[in-house]
Amino acid sequence: MMEHLLWAVGSVLVFEGLVLALAPLRLAEALALLARLSVETRRLLGLSALALGVGVLWLVRAFFG
Repeated sequence: MMEHLLWAVGSVLVFEGLVLALAPLRLAEALALLARLSVETRRLLGLSALALGVGVLWLVRAFFG
């Protein structure tokens, strides 16, 4: 279990590092766009991402776990 958690955290760090290393200006533009959105829209985006992530994890566990 701990191995999987560390693998997941490491994968997130690799992905985030790639974004910062390869497209820092695009990231700044995306953050500026998010700052212009209303709080309700940002909350809806966050909840949608959360639901999608839970769905992906459930599918992975159902088919591969």
